[in-house]
Amino acid sequence: MNSVWSIRLVRALFFALFMVLGVVVSLSIEQPWWFGAVIGGAAMGLLILLDMLFARFSLRDFSHITFGLGIGLFCAWLVTRIGIFQLGVFQRMENLDDIRNVSEFLIYVSLAFFGVTFGLRSDRDQFAFIIPYVRFRRDGSEGEPLLLDTNIIIDGRIKQVVATGFLSGALVVPRFVLDELQRLTESGDTQKVLRGKRGLEVMETLRAAAGVRLSIHEDSPGEDHRQMSVDARLVNLARDLNARLLTNDENLAKVARLRGLIVLSFNDLAISLQPQLNPGDELSLSLMKQGKDKHQAVGYLTDGTMIVVNQAATHIGQTVDVVISSALPTSAGRLIFAELKR
Repeated sequence: MNSVWSIRLVRALFFALFMVLGVVVSLSIEQPWWFGAVIGGAAMGLLILLDMLFARFSLRDFSHITFGLGIGLFCAWLVTRIGIFQLGVFQRMENLDDIRNVSEFLIYVSLAFFGVTFGLRSDRDQFAFIIPYVRFRRDGSEGEPLLLDTNIIIDGRIKQVVATGFLSGALVVPRFVLDELQRLTESGDTQKVLRGKRGLEVMETLRAAAGVRLSIHEDSPGEDHRQMSVDARLVNLARDLNARLLTNDENLAKVARLRGLIVLSFNDLAISLQPQLNPGDELSLSLMKQGKDKHQAVGYLTDGTMIVVNQAATHIGQTVDVVISSALPTSAGRLIFAELKR
């Protein structure tokens, strides 16, 4: 069930419950039933209003607030235990009890406020520093969300990969990534416009696909990221959400791995799925064009791997049986050499 409708259903049920309780209490104190219904509805309406105001707060924010509040109250308790009001200059004051009560109240409120604000600005690594040997982490990454960057959306292959069911977890697209796609479509550069439109079309396809959990992560209120690049914001957001980063940007992948994030790349996946051809293996190959040398012919496997066949220039346009002779690793992948099968 969609989370929005779930929340609406819960609100409706509790609204009805509050009205029923208000009617019961009103009848028990010999008041009109409608008076209790109005009071119960008004009380639940106030709670719904507060819930809407706190809609941007997550369970992570609540845990940080609770932890920061606990630290602030503990520090206030330590400060009030110093016994400063036992000094003679305070003992000679009139209304000492009132002054002490007001001062302690202000100390508790002030340190509680600073504890909450410090807690909201802290990440899990800082909590681990406060509580030694404690790490806030998950035992497995299967259920962790997948954070998509701009390149992986424009790439377009994510539609097919998601359809196969190999990707687990919810897909999360930050709002600033969508804004970047929008800027591409309005850039005026033909190539950038095409890339931006393709990215938005991929997003529409993923949104309409059955069984795909796709959500848009809105920017946190009050945060100013104008001085940060999109890549830096992606890495920080992945750490905050404890998410895996799905990207084809090698530089971004290196930075994310240095920060301790799990990075998934379609390029790495495609390379790992390439057939491992070894010397002596036989296969049928369609020769497409002439090689670098006049006697060579070139053919391609279904995954795009290039095979250079020696002494096969006269067989271009034919499908022949070849035997792998050697393989040479290059920056673009493996370059495989073969001979005609005799």
